[in-house]
Amino acid sequence: MDKSTAVSAYLKDHGWLSRSLQCTFLAAGEYNENYRIVDEQQEYVFRINHGTQLGLSRQIEYEFHVLEAVFPSGVTPRPYRYSLDGGGLGNGVLLMEYIPGRPLDYGRDLDTAARIFARIHRLPTDPRLIVQEDPIRDIAAESLGMLKRYNGSEYSEVRSLLLQYYEDILEMAAHSPLMFEGESRCIVNTEVNSGNFLVDSRRSCLVDWEKAVVSCRYQDLAHFLVPTTTLWKTDCRLNKEARGVFLETYRQQSGLDIPLTELREKTAIMERVILLRALSWCYMAWHEYTSRNRALTNDATFRKIVSYLDETRCFLS
Repeated sequence: MDKSTAVSAYLKDHGWLSRSLQCTFLAAGEYNENYRIVDEQQEYVFRINHGTQLGLSRQIEYEFHVLEAVFPSGVTPRPYRYSLDGGGLGNGVLLMEYIPGRPLDYGRDLDTAARIFARIHRLPTDPRLIVQEDPIRDIAAESLGMLKRYNGSEYSEVRSLLLQYYEDILEMAAHSPLMFEGESRCIVNTEVNSGNFLVDSRRSCLVDWEKAVVSCRYQDLAHFLVPTTTLWKTDCRLNKEARGVFLETYRQQSGLDIPLTELREKTAIMERVILLRALSWCYMAWHEYTSRNRALTNDATFRKIVSYLDETRCFLS
């Protein structure tokens, strides 16, 4: 039985959908694969989990709770059902709304992205979600864990560079301990590359909520702007003017009572932290790919990982 047929059988056998339906492969990331479901009345996405970046044993349940928390924004998919029993398909499954749209274009969609972030960040937080009490140190600790997972000869110089950069981040945190004190916490996606936006004239959304946490808004803003994100699916590096337009639109839409200069400064600080996390993940993922210790793989992703590791010194300069 092929995977699409197995997904259709799961939906019917578990009573999730009883009408006649069509199932086709939609997309796969590093830890999940998605299928498009079309029945007589509606379209859905059936998501199969294969791993966790948060170290959770009930990853798909957590993602479902996140989707419940952010759906009131109007710019995320509606969740319908989930099960920790993947029926042999994976580690758990989730059924949610299918949203049409194209990937975000950095040249024409920065205002759209800023408005999406503003709507999400205005939501109340949810007690079921993980809270980052100290975003800089928490992300740095996560990065260190990835760097320590493998210690082979391959890319050992990159590992040394990142370990030193980790120390630099901790020193920066020590010298600016009050930088984010008093900042309100909000739900942040933390994985905001262009492919996770679906842009459409009727409704534009941010999807893929597997790694969301409660943290400071600057984590999403920095992740969106940092070159390891903009170059992930495109060849774009945002210039100073484009970055300023994005942040000013976000500031206005969010109703933030802070100067643009402060928003820029705090976002720039968090960008350094996001760089550490992104490159540490690439180091870890390279070893997982080459040791075949990964349920889902993608040739294009692996090529991008290699290019980032080869250019690590440039990213950090």
